[in-house]
Amino acid sequence: GQRISDADAVPVSEVTSLLEAGENLSELKLSGKIEACCQAKGCWMSMNLPDGKSMRITFKDYAFFVPTTSAGYNAVMEGKAFVDTTSVEVLRHYAVDGGMSQEDAQKTITEPEINIAFEATGVIVKSN
Repeated sequence: GQRISDADAVPVSEVTSLLEAGENLSELKLSGKIEACCQAKGCWMSMNLPDGKSMRITFKDYAFFVPTTSAGYNAVMEGKAFVDTTSVEVLRHYAVDGGMSQEDAQKTITEPEINIAFEATGVIVKSN
């Protein structure tokens, strides 16, 4: 990804209120704890939001990844936040990438989700 700094990063806990306020979130820098990441390639990660939901972070143009061991580390990311609908098929794919069996994903994931998402142009995974 692009080289970024951690200066002026906003806590991920504020992204919901920024969206509700109608802020332009096409160039946003967020910081927070990585709760999960793709176990196959590191092609996505997620962070928890204050409402108990999770925000999925993908990487622009699938051009870079994070280490598959990134869960539990703090990160800073720059990119854009938006509201997105994730299809059942994609949710099942993410669940399997996260370590769930294909069978369990088929049984438990039956509805699309509308959530806040983030497309990062750069990420810093910080050492703990």
